[in-house]
Amino acid sequence: MEYRVSVLQYEPRLLEPARNLELAGNLLRDLDTDLVVLPELCFSGYVFTSPDEVGRIAESIPEGKCFQALRDIAMARDFSIVYGFAESADGKCFNSSALINPDGSHQVYRKTHLFFREKLFFEPGDTGFSVHPAKKEVRVGMMVCFDWIFPEAMRSLALQGAQIVCHPANLVLPWCQQAMITRCLENRVFSITSNRIGLETNGDLSENFTGQSQILGTKGEILVRLGENDSGVHTVVIDPDLALDKNATAQNHIFHDRRPELYTL
Repeated sequence: MEYRVSVLQYEPRLLEPARNLELAGNLLRDLDTDLVVLPELCFSGYVFTSPDEVGRIAESIPEGKCFQALRDIAMARDFSIVYGFAESADGKCFNSSALINPDGSHQVYRKTHLFFREKLFFEPGDTGFSVHPAKKEVRVGMMVCFDWIFPEAMRSLALQGAQIVCHPANLVLPWCQQAMITRCLENRVFSITSNRIGLETNGDLSENFTGQSQILGTKGEILVRLGENDSGVHTVVIDPDLALDKNATAQNHIFHDRRPELYTL
């Protein structure tokens, strides 16, 4: 099956969700794809200094303005969208991602492994890792940014049948893009890592984001990788069914050959 997958990379401005939504929306409205992934916290910015800042831009689902705008685009353009956002739920804030499908249905994942100062503003995710159908019933799983450093995250999704792992990110460390090559190879799945770009400053705090958003194949092939400062959307055509083949050789199946009784986890 031919399936068009896209990755969006851009520079959001801190605490300007309306402006960021307009910019990202302009990149999406003429897009010809089946599935597109946007960065982590893609409408809020990242370098927060107080819980109040996070509270001002956090959205509940499905009432949030950004969610509703993306749902309208997904339904009008007939593609699935995965994006990262600050979620307000039950009096708490989570660093979350959402899958929105062309029929208007949605799923939410809450980041399991919070990174650095995120622990000051967000609750650890409580959804666990699960797999859901995107457009054309392709099975996708979601991770958010620092989840990449824990092999159990992507393995959990692969064991549940994920064909594509969607990975919104705000990467500042230099290792993720290369590590995801191994994650795809060891699980035989596609991945889409959408990172942001730019230097963001808030008071005395600054973070520089590494860009290099990428789409990887089931053997770790780099199908597309953007530059450190590129903005835009890039699309490639894949066959998601390749992720159903878990044979490393004619006599080695990466799941059947596992021996969990000998592992310490």
